[in-house]
Amino acid sequence: MKNKSSVLLFMDNDEKPFGVFETPIHVELNTKNLSDGDHVLKIVSKDPLGIEGIRKIPFVVRNGPAITIEGIKENEVVDGTLPLMINAYSKGDQKKFLIEGSESLHSIPSWLWAIIIIFVGWAIFYAVIAQHTLLK
Repeated sequence: MKNKSSVLLFMDNDEKPFGVFETPIHVELNTKNLSDGDHVLKIVSKDPLGIEGIRKIPFVVRNGPAITIEGIKENEVVDGTLPLMINAYSKGDQKKFLIEGSESLHSIPSWLWAIIIIFVGWAIFYAVIAQHTLLK
């Protein structure tokens, strides 16, 4: 009789495990072979007495270029013409950092414009009051 537990690793709804190991183990999951989208890692463990335990871990694979969009949100109700800003960028080969195309541009938020306008208005008011005080 074995005195170690074993672990079987399954991907999504596969009937055949992609790995069978004795515990403890260290495994690297290479997602390059998986399609982009939702997946489930199922781990089945068996103790030395043959009793099974199951754990399912859902995760999302995104090996392809990341896509960002500004101008529409998921499940948003819209009408008319929508100006959209779309960007797609890749991580590259992960051995060197790519500056160009690695960041997603965003428009300046309206709350930031409001703060700038209030600050400029306050600065003008302060300058007028200071000049008026100096002339007296």
